[in-house]
Amino acid sequence: MIPYGRQDITDQDINRVVEVLRSDFLTQGPAVPKFEEAVKMYVGANHAVAVNSATSALHIACLALGLGPGDWLWTSPNTFVASANCARYCGAQVDFVDIDPQTYNLSTNALEAKLQQAERDGCLPKIVIPVHFAGQPCDMPAIHALGERYGFKTIEDASHAIGASYKDIKVGSCTHSDITIFSFHPVKIITSGEGGMALTNDLNLAERLTRLRSHGITSDPDFMRARPAIEIWNYQQIELGFNYRMTDIHAALGVSQMERLGAFVERRHELAAMYNQSFTSMPLVSPWQHPDTFSSYHLYPIRIRERDCGKTQRQVYDALWQNNIQVNLHYIPVHRQPYYEARGFRLGEFPEAERFHQEAISLPMYAAMTNDQQTEVIEVMREILD
Repeated sequence: MIPYGRQDITDQDINRVVEVLRSDFLTQGPAVPKFEEAVKMYVGANHAVAVNSATSALHIACLALGLGPGDWLWTSPNTFVASANCARYCGAQVDFVDIDPQTYNLSTNALEAKLQQAERDGCLPKIVIPVHFAGQPCDMPAIHALGERYGFKTIEDASHAIGASYKDIKVGSCTHSDITIFSFHPVKIITSGEGGMALTNDLNLAERLTRLRSHGITSDPDFMRARPAIEIWNYQQIELGFNYRMTDIHAALGVSQMERLGAFVERRHELAAMYNQSFTSMPLVSPWQHPDTFSSYHLYPIRIRERDCGKTQRQVYDALWQNNIQVNLHYIPVHRQPYYEARGFRLGEFPEAERFHQEAISLPMYAAMTNDQQTEVIEVMREILD
């Protein structure tokens, strides 16, 4: 079976984890700050806060920006549910902005039109979360400019996009956002087993993110309240937080993986180039890349249109699985999930995302994929479409 994505673990990765297992600290030790330093230095951000998942990072990012009951968060429907669920965790309302038909990212034109209507209706969003789908960055300068005009904060969901850039500005630098989120799940560009990270250039946000990941607790005297001198107070809980800490075991793997991030992205570009070349003669749509972006190619989604190839998306999807090629679907639009349908969303509200869902198939794409494996995928695709 050829999976659609998988981790690439070396002896170096294993040895780094074993070193932690043999050390004095399995958690709350030196490995987490080292991982945070490696990521923030790579992307050029001022602060990094590692947590146990990107979902946790999205949650505390929303809280740090003050999202709560009565507020609205907008995001793309073409994403994993966590990009929307983080608002619900805070008691806020969720809405969606349709995608661009070429990049499959949140459409800036649709966003501007929706903001104009929301301003007239008096229900502008407090936070917008653009999602860098498949590793291709969104048009962050345009989204940032809209944020300045309409007063919303921006969280980049860059779960797919460490190693990507927009006009030579690395995703994660927070040049055009308040906070950026990375994921280190095993199918992502690099992995820490499970884990996520929030990047920001705002010291106050970084300090609050750090507290929120650990029960709302601080040991910083600047934030602690005065207590009788006879009492020992070496920490205080000053707000309600969560147990979202990353362990040193996970961080050690992340530090080791960061050393190969460039090679991982380079290999994904090689695979994408081979797919692109091989598919020029096949009746399918390869992913388009905006000339201003450098994708990390987390995913390689093709589109199957029955009018072009005489096969349905479902027929091609099933045939690939029958040939031991583990393709996937990214994504079922969030507004079509039963939970969100129960909140009033309906089929037809975001047509571009819905069309993409009905045509897209994510082919295998991972740094450890061999040339022979890719050739097999291409040949099976040719046989199916012929």
